[in-house]
Amino acid sequence: MSMIRDLRAAVRPSRPSLRKDTGTYDTTRDPGTPSAVVDCAVYRDGARVDTGRPLTPHEAMRAVRRDGGFVWIGLHEPTEAEFAGIASEFGLHPLAVEDAVQAHQRPKLERYDDSLFTVFKTVHYVEHDRLTATSEVVESGEVMCFTGRDFFITVRHGGQGSLRALRHRLQDDPELLAKGPSAVLHAIADHVVDGYVAVADAVQDDIDEVETEVFSPGRRGVARGVDSARIYQLKREVLEFKRAVSPLLRPMQLLSERPMRLVDPDIQKYFRDVADHLARVQEQVLGFDELLNSILQANLAQASVAQNEDMRKITAWAAIIAVPTMVTGVYGMNFDHMPELHWRFGYPMVLCLTVGLCLGIHRTLKRNGWL
Repeated sequence: MSMIRDLRAAVRPSRPSLRKDTGTYDTTRDPGTPSAVVDCAVYRDGARVDTGRPLTPHEAMRAVRRDGGFVWIGLHEPTEAEFAGIASEFGLHPLAVEDAVQAHQRPKLERYDDSLFTVFKTVHYVEHDRLTATSEVVESGEVMCFTGRDFFITVRHGGQGSLRALRHRLQDDPELLAKGPSAVLHAIADHVVDGYVAVADAVQDDIDEVETEVFSPGRRGVARGVDSARIYQLKREVLEFKRAVSPLLRPMQLLSERPMRLVDPDIQKYFRDVADHLARVQEQVLGFDELLNSILQANLAQASVAQNEDMRKITAWAAIIAVPTMVTGVYGMNFDHMPELHWRFGYPMVLCLTVGLCLGIHRTLKRNGWL
């Protein structure tokens, strides 16, 4: 089937670098939209139904029940009051509605009698000229999806993760949209995981930069406390990334492995590819965490070695200075009977002896690596 062969190309756009493309994450509400509804449209036979004016969710659902197709409603951070009418219209489960409004959920998949509730964590790489102890590396948001027989509802939270461009791409492929709401669910899952891949590549660059600096041959004498703070901050950001990636793997496996009446069989097989990409990102993120642990430990070990070297040098010079201190201390007691006190060459002899002892101690310490 040509639709199946072209599905990946239609759903997965060319992957942009998050370091370059800042317009990918425009998630502000449409200024002309007075409520939380960003877009509401009816799709029939894979095409968007042109009504000539914006539809309310009630009008869209009534049109679907009368003439067929499905409705796709996009919302951005709705309040409980704004979402109550839509939840009632589409018969959404109260527990899922509560999660969608309150946000801050783990990625998950929950099945109800006539709908699926899926939570995705979107992740955006935050541009920075140089990593500091306070740099924000990743910024996360949420996309909640309600998938029904004849409706698809997205609820977004956070300042990134816009689905507007994705909607336009899907509208350009009527054959794909004709598969119904499950095609939209797959497209969103694929879009989110593609974002993970791009963020992982960008974070890898930051880790490589820190690793190079920690193990640089000319690093001796650098303020190591600042480096430790930078590494720890990067580790915190990787942990936030990990919280978005790891819990999503099981839901993607369920969507790809278990037959579900709300997921078209032709679409379900493509969730396997999403799960595979997600598994690779998860392995990469886990590797980031372990690598940062090693870098942090190596950094602390280098700082400890450097401090030991500094202490050895201080101790060595203290030992050298102790010799003239002792000699001058003895002769400063002003006793009448001192060694060679009235000898003409006593003063230069004591100076030569003191210098000789200091040089001997210096040579011994330098040979042992203390200086």
